Amino acid sequence: MSISLSLAGKVALITGGSRGIGAATVRLFAEAGANVAFSYRKAQSQAEALVKECGAAACAGTCHAIASSLDSPESARALVAAAVERFGRLDILIANHGVWPAEDAPIEKMSDAQWRSTVAINLDAVFGLLKHSVAQMKAQTKSQLRAAPAAGHIVLISSTAGQRGEAFHCDYAATKGALISMVKGLSTELAPAGIYVNCVAPEWVDTDMSRPSLDDPKTSQRVLATIPLGRVGTPHEIAAPVLFLCTEHAGFITGEVFNVNGGAVLVG
Repeated sequence: MSISLSLAGKVALITGGSRGIGAATVRLFAEAGANVAFSYRKAQSQAEALVKECGAAACAGTCHAIASSLDSPESARALVAAAVERFGRLDILIANHGVWPAEDAPIEKMSDAQWRSTVAINLDAVFGLLKHSVAQMKAQTKSQLRAAPAAGHIVLISSTAGQRGEAFHCDYAATKGALISMVKGLSTELAPAGIYVNCVAPEWVDTDMSRPSLDDPKTSQRVLATIPLGRVGTPHEIAAPVLFLCTEHAGFITGEVFNVNGGAVLVG
């Protein structure tokens, strides 16, 4: 018996999809047969290259890149509308975008502007994505029966920082912790509508955002000391669990925080 992680016929919206974890997720979802709309903020060349890559790989699904600032509920509304306009429906939302200000900022020195910017991107925009994606998913199905086929899947990308905090980055940790709380509440709220809500929480991953820190010998040594597996993750290793949570094989999983961090969440 073969096991398939197929998303054939599904439409997915993946935010922050031009690089890193987002790009790996776009590739996997397209390979699984989904039609994928993904957002990017500044990396237009990378986004265009990813669309071409997926096309050249003859993936079962197709990709469409959408420029979006994603710094407010209104920008999120526009992104959801653009995805639906392109593909006619929405079955899956992956909220992957976010910022992590790399420079340490003690709470007494953190600027109001940094706090507001991090919250606007990491939390306010996710609220908008959830609001308008759920409305679209509910509009696509009349069934509210618990036993009905899935009306939608939502996966929010949080972090171990959202579970145990992160010194000198309280803005980032606060927003990622809020996403976990949203998952716990929305999973019970939306289960009767057949909408699954889960979270994937990575630790350090080898991406453009984390590379400057990982290239610093002292920082890298400190990071690796907190990961029992002794290395950072790859974008693909985060994208694969995201894909799984959106397939029929995760049909009895909702409201969960899926830790993908090499065991780091168990350390101090």
